[in-house]
Amino acid sequence: MGTDHEDERGFFLAEQASPPLRKAAAAEEKPHHLGHRQRLRERFRTAGAAALSDYEILELLLFRSIPRADTKTRAKMLLKRFGSLAEVLGAPERLLREVDDIGESAALDLKIVAAAALRMARGEIAGREVLSSWNQVIDYCRAAMAFEEREQFRILFLDKKNALIADELQQTGTVDHTPVYPREVVRRALELSATAIILVHNHPSGDPTPSRADIDMTKTIIETARPLGIAVHDHIIIGKKGHASMKGLLLI
Repeated sequence: MGTDHEDERGFFLAEQASPPLRKAAAAEEKPHHLGHRQRLRERFRTAGAAALSDYEILELLLFRSIPRADTKTRAKMLLKRFGSLAEVLGAPERLLREVDDIGESAALDLKIVAAAALRMARGEIAGREVLSSWNQVIDYCRAAMAFEEREQFRILFLDKKNALIADELQQTGTVDHTPVYPREVVRRALELSATAIILVHNHPSGDPTPSRADIDMTKTIIETARPLGIAVHDHIIIGKKGHASMKGLLLI
């Protein structure tokens, strides 16, 4: 009888002790990346983005789309595949999904961030005197076109004060050619009452050096637009590692 009583008392004592034991076991099983996430957020909050490397910024972006797994390895794999944070955000969604453990949700979230960044860059030049905001113009064009897989031809339409009226993607071509029709370029400028334009296109190869075809096409547009009072301020070619200005190169 005494033995049964002691066994019963021991059982209840064990039950009372079990919740702390269970908590300790749960703490041991808690994934290490959860503490890392909080520390990384705190660093961003207190020290700002400049204190974080590209892969850490990418980690922060992945936190919400990959809530229960390590994101450091994934961030580093993305950078290894594409080369830089800008190139990760500029990569097509289908290529992002090819990276191990980057699923549809994470790839889509990265493209949403890229779209928001592009809107911000465009906001920097909207309604402003473009020629006095040249660095912002280049930043916007790079964000919009530098990492596209096919050539694109874009036109910035300006009013008589050189403020941006419209920014339009006119044509999308192949990896090394985009068809451009000078009469259509001028017609659209007249429709928008633009008095000046800036031509922009990208070279998916990465090298922004103007080709002979680029130069000839630009001169044709200039000659078509001039009699109608429309100036061509520049033709900018965007590459992954930089840009070229035909005006700066004295080609037009």
